[in-house]
Amino acid sequence: VQLQASGGGLVQAGDSLRLSCAVSGRSASNSPMGWFRQAPGKEREFVGYTTGTNGITIYADSVKGRFTISSDSAKNTVDLQMNQLKPEDTAIYYCGAAWSTLRLIRMTDVIWGQGTLVTVSS
Repeated sequence: VQLQASGGGLVQAGDSLRLSCAVSGRSASNSPMGWFRQAPGKEREFVGYTTGTNGITIYADSVKGRFTISSDSAKNTVDLQMNQLKPEDTAIYYCGAAWSTLRLIRMTDVIWGQGTLVTVSS
């Protein structure tokens, strides 16, 4: 399984940005996939996940109502739509795959993709 995140950039507070994670080696729409981020000087943290098969999505409280995760079966990608961005959203964003949502939340046995940098200026 290989993952590649893209779509990061520099935006202003209040703007929107859409990240995409290209997945190879497994179905992005039929398996647990998650998004995570790591801000400068901080540990990596969970952002949200999609279960894939039944379309359930769960988000961290810090992004709930602003971020949306979706999967595209035709492109085999998992996207992260980020709205109302804040300076505290500045981080390297990673997509990850695991065999269960519990492993995604605990960030154990996760297959990581290369991250993409999101910078939000105030």
